[in-house]
Amino acid sequence: MKKKEETEQQKIGYFIKELRERRGLTQEEFADKLGTSQSSVPRMEKGEQNFTTELLSKISNVLNHQVVCINDSVDFQINGGKKLSGTIKTNFSKNGSVGLLCASLLNSGITTLHGIARIEEVYRVIEILESIGVIVKWLDQNTVTIIPPKQFSLTNINVESAIKTRSVVMLMGPLIHKLPSFNIPHAQGCKLGKRTIAAHVYALEKLGVKIKITGNEYQIKKRKLKHGNIVMYEAGDTACENVLTATSLIPGKTTINFASANYMVQEVCFFLESLGVKIDGIGTATLTVHGIKEINKDIEYWNSEDPIESMMFISAGIITDSRLTITRVPIDFMALEMEKLKRMNLKFKILKKYFSHNGRTRLADIEIFPSKLKALADKIHSNPYPGINIDNLPFFVPIAIRAKGQTMIHDWVYENRAIYLTELNRLGANITLADPHRLYIQGGTALNKAQVVCPPALRPSMVILISMLGAPGISILRNVYMISRGYEEIAERLNSIGADIKMIRGM
Repeated sequence: MKKKEETEQQKIGYFIKELRERRGLTQEEFADKLGTSQSSVPRMEKGEQNFTTELLSKISNVLNHQVVCINDSVDFQINGGKKLSGTIKTNFSKNGSVGLLCASLLNSGITTLHGIARIEEVYRVIEILESIGVIVKWLDQNTVTIIPPKQFSLTNINVESAIKTRSVVMLMGPLIHKLPSFNIPHAQGCKLGKRTIAAHVYALEKLGVKIKITGNEYQIKKRKLKHGNIVMYEAGDTACENVLTATSLIPGKTTINFASANYMVQEVCFFLESLGVKIDGIGTATLTVHGIKEINKDIEYWNSEDPIESMMFISAGIITDSRLTITRVPIDFMALEMEKLKRMNLKFKILKKYFSHNGRTRLADIEIFPSKLKALADKIHSNPYPGINIDNLPFFVPIAIRAKGQTMIHDWVYENRAIYLTELNRLGANITLADPHRLYIQGGTALNKAQVVCPPALRPSMVILISMLGAPGISILRNVYMISRGYEEIAERLNSIGADIKMIRGM
């Protein structure tokens, strides 16, 4: 049996080597793109390394060829009911990573970004950048260098990668300074009802950009760019980032009213300031950008940590009734969430406070304890910062399952997300859907094992996964690609604090 497995591994290794050489990649270049050490590549190609489905998926993406023919889905097998313990570190921000990668296109010099998340969403964005002429090279696990081309070419844009992520729309802001006109494909990403780009279009049009939306692409044409006063159609994060990058290279003062003050927007602001762009009002709903004529400098910048991931670990600790320490929590973007949890009777300690590597984002280490939670009398709902983060809201659902009493959660932003969360009823939760936006959760019910297919949305999928941690027995979560979009090696990291999650091939 062992010999057969070794033979299969060798066959896979030989095939990987053939594909690598066919693409003209050295072992060092292949290792860089894969985000691994150079020494591991010879072991792979000799069949001396075990291949997980996650690794095979990454190799397939790098080589642009399916290495092995398996069922499209990768599943998680969760042995739930186990308490978590120890310490887990918050990873770098997914949304911050994407925003920084797109904003780096403004710089004609070399940009080195530290703290870039190793997730599928980031891989897709990098594939898009490489396809239009950008050189992107991984220097280590979470560091990339971005070298822009002398001339961007969108004729060869990676359409397959572009339609997998809504982040592709964030190319509009920087690229209007590089090309007189260009087209980018329609984006997809999470399927959360009708999500238009109206806020992007209306704001960029005020700057002198014409955007035409066809059946499968956005057609962008630059007229005479002008600074001025912008009222955002909505306080959207990516729309605000697009306007920030667009106005950075329009000399003069542009005021952005009703701007998002969310963590990823602040991250882009900090980065733009490091490039020489002065921005007033960071962290408020009114931003004033003092645009400059040119950005051409070699720079290094650190991305900060992800408050949504911090909230996920807190929720996982609560659903498993665990004592757990979460480090490097962006505390300013978790303040209201922690206040709500305090009023629900969660016992926790703020162990220490300090700054992220960017020198701007405040972090804290938080220890949570097993607690007898009670439901809040008020509904729990999100708002633009400093309200409860839209992406943190779903993580209150597992918490409400543990709380005595009835909790109403109002997800007013997305049409479908609340519906997806009713999948938790398969695990024994008592959740009633009032309408596409409102859930009533009767807390105190015991969870049980189940098989569930991941919904086509990141946060609901992750909520189901962590809820399975609190359900004794073997649960199966099928087709977890959506989770891989937003969370780096999440199974391994949860396992490091006591979870029992195995990755299995789809069946």
